[in-house]
Amino acid sequence: MRIDIVFDTVCPWCYIGKRRLDRALAARPDVLPELRWRSFLLNPEIPEQGIDRQAYLERKFGSTYRIHRIHGAAILAGQAEGINFNFESMTRTPNSIHSHRLIHYATDSAHQADIVEAIFHAYFVEGLDIGDVAVLHRIAEQCGLPGDATEDYLRSGLGAATVEGEHTRMHRLGVSGVPCYIFDERYAVSGAQEPDILVRLIDIAREAQLETTSS
Repeated sequence: MRIDIVFDTVCPWCYIGKRRLDRALAARPDVLPELRWRSFLLNPEIPEQGIDRQAYLERKFGSTYRIHRIHGAAILAGQAEGINFNFESMTRTPNSIHSHRLIHYATDSAHQADIVEAIFHAYFVEGLDIGDVAVLHRIAEQCGLPGDATEDYLRSGLGAATVEGEHTRMHRLGVSGVPCYIFDERYAVSGAQEPDILVRLIDIAREAQLETTSS
């Protein structure tokens, strides 16, 4: 079963959604999913070096009260998924294109899912700047990718056009927010859905597979 996850690495609800999808798949151990991580850039206008996070939050959400309310909702949901969001330690809002480039680079390896998790953790829990190539290089090495080759790739700029093209394609498909899950290119749902809803969609997609096979 193919599952496309449309996401951005700077989206806290995408991190929550990843953990919820993990739980849904654990509830269906007989399903062998092919996970395809699809890039979506929430802030493509941010410069490559990123911007001050407090300035970004104030520009996007306005009042401090609203910022705290939005963070509070994510913190509460994250706790249920074993995520300890540490928004106070985050000083930069990065351009996420380099982190997506690294995830694409790992597509044919056995380390891609680990890298996705590690990037989320580095940003939302450790407060690291995931727009920094040096930070991404350390993440890649810790997850088992070859260090020198990965660093050369990250510093080359290769893959940027792929990420931008995928972002554009997701918009053309009608995706306007993330996370979004597409099962076998037939059934889609947006938002960080609870595991039971994702399990239901997995079952629907699997039943459609069986019907197609038997017809």
